[in-house]
Amino acid sequence: MNIIETLRARGLVEDMTSPELPRVMEKPAVVYAGFDPTSASLQAGNLVAVMTLAHCQRAGHRVIALVGGATGMIGDPSGKDQERQLLGVDEVRRNAEGIRENLARFLDFDHPTAPAKIVNNHDWLGKFSYLEFLRDVGKHFRMGTMLGRESVRARLGSASGMSYTEFSYQLLQAYDFLHLHDAEGCTVQLGGSDQWGNITAGIDLIRRQRSVETYGLTTPLVCDSNGQKFGKSEGNAVYLSAARTSPYAFYQFFFRSADADVIRYLKTFTFLGLEEIAELERLTQSEPEKRSAQRKLAESVTLAVHGEAGLQAAQRATAVLFGDSMEGLDADLLLDVFRDVPSTEMARAAVDGVPVIGVAEAAGLCASRGAARRLIESGGLYLNNRRVTELGAVVSPADVIGGRLLVLRSGKKTFHLVRVA
Repeated sequence: MNIIETLRARGLVEDMTSPELPRVMEKPAVVYAGFDPTSASLQAGNLVAVMTLAHCQRAGHRVIALVGGATGMIGDPSGKDQERQLLGVDEVRRNAEGIRENLARFLDFDHPTAPAKIVNNHDWLGKFSYLEFLRDVGKHFRMGTMLGRESVRARLGSASGMSYTEFSYQLLQAYDFLHLHDAEGCTVQLGGSDQWGNITAGIDLIRRQRSVETYGLTTPLVCDSNGQKFGKSEGNAVYLSAARTSPYAFYQFFFRSADADVIRYLKTFTFLGLEEIAELERLTQSEPEKRSAQRKLAESVTLAVHGEAGLQAAQRATAVLFGDSMEGLDADLLLDVFRDVPSTEMARAAVDGVPVIGVAEAAGLCASRGAARRLIESGGLYLNNRRVTELGAVVSPADVIGGRLLVLRSGKKTFHLVRVA
């Protein structure tokens, strides 16, 4: 399949700047996409651009990931209703290093014929003086065109307005395309649907200065079936870095995908074949309770982002919710697993050497000691997922995970966390 057909089949094409692009990409091309270093880690939503680049590389094209070391200090106004907080040089540099690590999990930088490449636009934009940039780049832009871009018109009509700093962002991104065209032979830029104006600005600049036709392709904004932007969970971003989002939380984010979304996500965020995805779609319709598609999605993306060790840790943590052993799992991971269950803080003296019956009552898992006793007799009281079989069983220091955590359970699904102060 032509790469454009592949991307279309997987729902990764929103628009193209020219109907000639499929023909152009029948031969190896140089393609780039940019990433703003606003954080030391990319987010789940960035995977759309990352996967699109990866598909291009697998189809034989040479791909470039641009980290916006310079433009990140300005902030792209596209899709934003207010100005971004400006970042310092050192913070941008640290963030760029984290993004490099994220990208290396998807792009092959050691490919024998078409290795991926990472560049930082501070390397060329940082060399310009203000007067040079106005003279050499700014003169090629027309105010009417710049004011007519959707991202600009939306902000100019808002209460916060738009600063000159943000207004000039499109010139910087346009010059990035020109520089990569000159230095790397780049002819195609990828970006989200909100990047249309910035992409066409670069194409216009190259046409004016080099009399050459270049191209742009935008990917759709991925939202769930409720219209919420992908990668946001209760207002908190889902990051690719384990330091920001644990492998368990990352796995659960994808595993919780709704039936209405999961097949689309499988096409977008995995390399699974379309026939396999079609079979998972059939299982979702015939056996939705098994969540086969969700499990495959969570496994595939977690493996790609966090590796085999991260996937195994996420699966082990998930199994804890179904009664599996907690042996070898640390307190931080278990706090992540049980962050949404009721919890009680208790002093160490109220736990160490105290009968489990008393701890279950004091924590609020059981209404009384009698209720806790009856729960043990019926085989339904668990400490750290181990069934309590003796009425006189006590909590030992070894039971306190990491010196700060106990997990009580009543029956199969009622958990209660004890945080030991």
